Amino acid sequence: MAIEERASTHVYHQKRMLSKEELDELEARCVHDEPPYCSAACPLRLDGRAMTAALAGGDFDGALALYGKITPLPHILASGCEAPCRDKCRLGEPGESINMPALERAAACFGNKTGGAGMLRLKKKKTAAVFGSGIFAAFYIGEIARKVYPLTVYSGFENAEDFLAAAAPFADGECIRRDAESLADADVTFRRTERMTPELFTAERGKHDIVCVSPDFLKELGGGEVNEALMLCEELGVITAPEARRGVLDAAFGARKAALTSDRLAQGLSPDNTRGEEGSAETRLYTDMTGVEGSKAVTAADGLYTKEEAVREAGRCIQCRCEECIKGCAYLQHYGKYPKKLTREIYNNVNIIMGDHMMNKPINACALCSQCSVVCPNGYDMADICLRARRTMVDTDKMPLAPHEFALNDMEFSNTEAFLCRPQPGFEKCRYVFFPGCQAAAIAPETVERAYSDLASRLSGGVALLLGCCGAIAQWSGRESIYNDTVKLLDDSLVRLGNPEIIAGCPTCAKMLSGQENARVTGIWDVLDDIGLPAGARGLDVPAAMHDSCGARGDGHTQSVIRRLAEKMGCKLIETEYSWDSSPCCGYGGLVQYANPQVAREMAQTCVSRAQTPYITYCMACRDRLAREGRESRHILELAYGADAGSPPDISEKRYNRLSLKKRLLNNIWRETTPDMDCGFDISYLPEAKAAMDERMILESDVTSVLEYVRETGEAVQDCDTGLVIARRRLGNVTFWVKYEERGNGYLVHSAYSHRMNVQTR
Repeated sequence: MAIEERASTHVYHQKRMLSKEELDELEARCVHDEPPYCSAACPLRLDGRAMTAALAGGDFDGALALYGKITPLPHILASGCEAPCRDKCRLGEPGESINMPALERAAACFGNKTGGAGMLRLKKKKTAAVFGSGIFAAFYIGEIARKVYPLTVYSGFENAEDFLAAAAPFADGECIRRDAESLADADVTFRRTERMTPELFTAERGKHDIVCVSPDFLKELGGGEVNEALMLCEELGVITAPEARRGVLDAAFGARKAALTSDRLAQGLSPDNTRGEEGSAETRLYTDMTGVEGSKAVTAADGLYTKEEAVREAGRCIQCRCEECIKGCAYLQHYGKYPKKLTREIYNNVNIIMGDHMMNKPINACALCSQCSVVCPNGYDMADICLRARRTMVDTDKMPLAPHEFALNDMEFSNTEAFLCRPQPGFEKCRYVFFPGCQAAAIAPETVERAYSDLASRLSGGVALLLGCCGAIAQWSGRESIYNDTVKLLDDSLVRLGNPEIIAGCPTCAKMLSGQENARVTGIWDVLDDIGLPAGARGLDVPAAMHDSCGARGDGHTQSVIRRLAEKMGCKLIETEYSWDSSPCCGYGGLVQYANPQVAREMAQTCVSRAQTPYITYCMACRDRLAREGRESRHILELAYGADAGSPPDISEKRYNRLSLKKRLLNNIWRETTPDMDCGFDISYLPEAKAAMDERMILESDVTSVLEYVRETGEAVQDCDTGLVIARRRLGNVTFWVKYEERGNGYLVHSAYSHRMNVQTR
């Protein structure tokens, strides 16, 4: 493979994976961060999901702390909250909504304030004043006190408890007392006055930097229109609330906005800038309610739960989240990140970071299968993101060759040594060409041979044979120049055969070859559905699950035809939770098994966990990956042609299978002689050596090359302790090491390993 390894001293070229506008548009599709329906409906944005989770776990202190984040007077608010969240609760569709008001009261009743004030907060130098009383003024006092402004309250009350009791007659004495205690440590002074008058206001307002008046007192002052967004009466230069403010929750929300306006004005800032999103809103969150059963709310005597009742009621919450993509994707589960976050980190890795690229492994661990785009309500496609990243990093010399080098070399092997392009004997040009795909030839060569013989015997006009790789490996690795070379190789081969219609044996190959100019592609499954199954076709004797190939995603026709063929052979199929278009990847797609074997194993395990039955596949790579997880799996063509590929072959056996298939076909069909594949000496392997070589992606041909080099040069060292000989040879970008013992004219290999360092001797 003529690919130059990226050097660490390369000067990075500049090419952006995405523009900032494209990134923003993509991220906007992910609704994972959107607030749950209850939180969006609450103008104070209470995190109802987190609070019910705390209560369900019996953490009343934690629940009160969450509630205290949205209001300085949690006990009063809980006593009178109108709870618009209940109308938006998704549980209200199949049953009764969560009784959030009762849960709020339970948190306020049974929760205790924990910790101190936290970080040292310096008292503000500017002072504030409140003129008047009422529920809005009560919440405003709490909000401005939390901002550490010295505050003077002018009203008919001489202390916080009396002020709050008059403002919130709906709250009991214990609630009033506890909220009054929360103001005790604040710098709040209550100045009782028999009667609030405009003269008092005029005399005292100049002593303070921030002035708030209650809505009722604003009438006495003759105030005009109030800016609803800022709670500001510009005519009088005071903070207040519109006369029409309704209810306890509305007053608490108005007080929060008014306090923010006060704080910004006190700092000399514009009150209408950088305020963030305020108030209730519509959420774009998606929550799949499939399978969610309705239930009734726990009854609260006198509107107040016991601790046990509150725990039960909170436990009904379904914790609304959009995790449709994560639920079915082993890749996203492995990294524990939702698409929006992962996209941002990949974008930074590709476009910004100029040193170590910490996201290279996640970029190369995506199967590029696009399952996420099917299950996501907005079609978010991580495959597009990761493939763009790979291409950009290859183009800018940021992507190392190591993760994909073995696969690229394997593709080159398929398109050189194992490549075969022949018309059917007796034809110069053919009507059809059978393209089984590189993995079919590697895993089930006998099935390929039988399928070709069947097609050639039953289709008129001649059936050519083309053994090679469709180029998916180059495309998945982001190596566009290699992919273009593959396209040219296949184009030239098709021209030599008379531009026949391609009969693809693999759905991924069918998809890739459909991109060839003027290509006409059909699946062998369509051909067999049309002309009938061959004699002897027989399905499994036990129920089996169908595993749909990533290459057929979005191709309902192929998915249906495959099932029809299986049923014609007598298979009893069962459908799994994730099948058809939502089927997960087996771990071969996107070259995951080469770049991140652990994630590939998790992908295959996700596939086989869907059912405890054997699996039927129509992609040889899927058949191989599922079998490696110990699950019986059969390719639809194995059933059709009565050829069982048996146990999964290792990487060396896959290459041997392709070469031997080519040799056998040339000898038996085209009567061409081929050279022997014997190296001239015997090599055997310890079982543990073979297993390690397969895991480390070391081919038997690599070992043979090392031993040939030893025989030519005599360069080797002997381990005095074991008597074993150790030899090395650099092949391409990799140095291979072999530890062996000599046996006559042959060798017994004990172990082999490789690395990418270049060892030089002096």
